[in-house]
Amino acid sequence: MNLNATILAQILIFGLVIWVTMKVLWPEITGTIQERAKKIAEGLAAAERGQKDLLAAEARVEELVKAARERALTMEHQAQARANQIVEAAKQTAQSEAARLLEAAHAQVALETQKARDELRGQVAALAVSGAEKIIEREIDPRTHAQLLDKLAAGI
Repeated sequence: MNLNATILAQILIFGLVIWVTMKVLWPEITGTIQERAKKIAEGLAAAERGQKDLLAAEARVEELVKAARERALTMEHQAQARANQIVEAAKQTAQSEAARLLEAAHAQVALETQKARDELRGQVAALAVSGAEKIIEREIDPRTHAQLLDKLAAGI
């Protein structure tokens, strides 16, 4: 065999293998590579979207936490104001009750004073009758002189 023919046959077979590879195998390899590149690009895009969504969610969470804190602070102020109102109402109720009790005590004292005065008037009238009896040395009938005794008692 001729060395040139062998080399020429090898070149032709090698060219045929390259041509078959380029026409049959190469499109499958490049299609798989492109499909894989597309999946990788989609994964990167999804990761980027996920990152943006995460940042947006964190911002939303911050807003919600801030709103919740403000609401809690408002509720605390309202509760404090309500507590102050309740304390003030209790103070006013206690003051009105104390005033009522004081007024009742004053009325009771006035009543007791009036009773003591009436009793004292009766005793003074009895003493006056007794003193007048001794002066006149005769008995004065309190029933007959009731009008005089009433005037005397009213004057005392």
